[in-house]
Amino acid sequence: MTKACLWTAVLGVALLAAPVMAQEHGGAPAGGDEGGFLLLRDSGAAWLGGTIGAGLVIIGAAAGIGRIGGSAAESMARQPEAAGQINTIALITAAMLEGATLFAVVVCMLAVFK
Repeated sequence: MTKACLWTAVLGVALLAAPVMAQEHGGAPAGGDEGGFLLLRDSGAAWLGGTIGAGLVIIGAAAGIGRIGGSAAESMARQPEAAGQINTIALITAAMLEGATLFAVVVCMLAVFK
């Protein structure tokens, strides 16, 4: 599973970066500013960084929420009398994680649309 995720990320980076790096030699870059790939204001570097950052944030949040849910289900199976409290704590924790994820994705998208 880890190898599949890694190869998917590598393929995604290659597909996103290929059109950005395809500039003709001898002229000004597409944004009208002087400079290279990382120096352009409207370049794909911001898009690439923002999308990779947002993707990593979402992957981390999904893993965290999955772990919370799995632990909550296991805890409820071991102590059914405490299922209500466990469910409440799991929901609050997942909501806090989701809120932090939303802020992180917004910060990543600000890099893209600044």
